[in-house]
Amino acid sequence: MDRRDCIKAIGAFGVIALATPVRAHHGWSSFDQGRPIYLAGTVKVSRWQNPHAELELELSQGLAVPSDLAKRPVPAQQSQVDGPGLLARASVPTRRDRVWTIELAPLTRMQAWQVEPVKAGDRIEVVGFTFTKEEGSPVLRAEYLFVGPRAYGLRSAPTS
Repeated sequence: MDRRDCIKAIGAFGVIALATPVRAHHGWSSFDQGRPIYLAGTVKVSRWQNPHAELELELSQGLAVPSDLAKRPVPAQQSQVDGPGLLARASVPTRRDRVWTIELAPLTRMQAWQVEPVKAGDRIEVVGFTFTKEEGSPVLRAEYLFVGPRAYGLRSAPTS
């Protein structure tokens, strides 16, 4: 293979790589951490896998922030998250989508919190953040997950 053939092969590979859809994994910088969102509903799909667990949540009819949300106990976390303040500022989304994708933590963190895998049909509540720009899909990155009486802080590992 001469130099021109090599350049053509590299160019062809680049075109194929750019044309192939890839699901990007993103950090916290993509999410508006100044605007906590409250969601509650029934899990339609559960994907308990890496890079993080993910749910599809069908929102409850008449979604509203519960009056006791700001008073709920939340676990202490190693990161500098003001849990009570975050819950006090939570609001329902302005989007009208009925189904949301909920991004949870990586499985190692879910295991550290001893979160049992959430299954389709389970009812949950979640407080987290949407993308800084609301275009595209309705996605919420979970900060706190409420399953029954338990609250889990998902950004960091549990403290002892």
